[in-house]
Amino acid sequence: MTTQQAPSLAPAGPRVAALPLLALCGVWLATRLGMAVLLVTDDIGIGGVSTEVSVLYARWSGRLLGGAFPPDDPTWQYPPGAGAVIMAPALFPWLTYFQAFAALALLADAVVTAALARAGGAGGPGVWMWTGGLPLLMHIPLARYDVQVTALAVLALLAVHRRPRLGGALAGLGAAVKVWPALTLLGTPRGRTTRLAWASAAAAAIGTVAALALGLAGPFGFLRQQGERGVQVESLGGSVLALNRLLGGEGRVEYRYGAFEFTGPYVTLVARVSLLLTAAALLLLLLWRLRARRWSDATPFDAALCAVLLFTVTSRVISPQYLIWLLGLAAVCLTSRHTSQRPVALLLLPATALSTLAYPVLYQDVIDVTPVGGGVVLVRNLLLLAAAALSARRLWAATV
Repeated sequence: MTTQQAPSLAPAGPRVAALPLLALCGVWLATRLGMAVLLVTDDIGIGGVSTEVSVLYARWSGRLLGGAFPPDDPTWQYPPGAGAVIMAPALFPWLTYFQAFAALALLADAVVTAALARAGGAGGPGVWMWTGGLPLLMHIPLARYDVQVTALAVLALLAVHRRPRLGGALAGLGAAVKVWPALTLLGTPRGRTTRLAWASAAAAAIGTVAALALGLAGPFGFLRQQGERGVQVESLGGSVLALNRLLGGEGRVEYRYGAFEFTGPYVTLVARVSLLLTAAALLLLLLWRLRARRWSDATPFDAALCAVLLFTVTSRVISPQYLIWLLGLAAVCLTSRHTSQRPVALLLLPATALSTLAYPVLYQDVIDVTPVGGGVVLVRNLLLLAAAALSARRLWAATV
């Protein structure tokens, strides 16, 4: 008598392993399609997001392609490397500037998603933090160049441990575009890794800026515009001034240097306090670097998120696209099981949703300083402040 054997379950393994990847691809495609639809139908009232690309960026691109940075434009406040990103859509002459810019943003988004999936698995929390968190900003990520910058920072962090020269070069390129990616190297392990990464970053940043300075006139005019920025309505200092106005104090909101800023009493004081707090954050990070003794594979990730959070909350400007940076860095942290930043990442999700509620959904209330508009921005900023404080405490506890 023959014995009937149980059917083999071996073929099920690859199918089960493929399920997270299929789910990830499906969610990414569905959410990005929704973001693209919001972008191309931006005239329905969720407002004015796409004009940054179709009007402002397109104008900058024309000026740059003509051989000069726009130093006489008060809205140009970015390092020379930003010029390369702004000109990049010209590589696709069969598309409009608007279409090419959005396509490049989606491409950068896809690169980040693939890198996170490779680092932490297609079913890991890191890639899902990015894939599910970015759509909370609706169509803003497709109409700003922060996804491209975040891609450089994410790739730098994921590469720096095994290939410090490559990681440093990517961080240097990011710093040439928007400065903050330089902070991704703050937590590199002492010794050879730090020396190679930091030297490579300096070479890449200096080389990029020098090449653009040789080809385009006026590369450093942005410094004047950046230095004259005031206190934006969405910043933590702006929340202080909004509370003062809601309680009967004086103050107005005016459009200056490409953003809505407070003018009137206490603005100069708040701006100076913000700069002092930024300096204090820098000193705290340097003290951490000197005192840290325990390094894990997650320490560079955690230090980068902590540093960018501290500089964000102390900034005179907290635009909604800043949350793109934080989502990307938090996602990198979550690719490591040794990270200390899991609760910080969770705080960033409601902060991201509230950022979108403040702009573009309720932006008129924000600039009119109504209780609703001021309240939404205040709660968002308190969440970011709590995230920064928690991030610094947990990083210190894990390493010092």
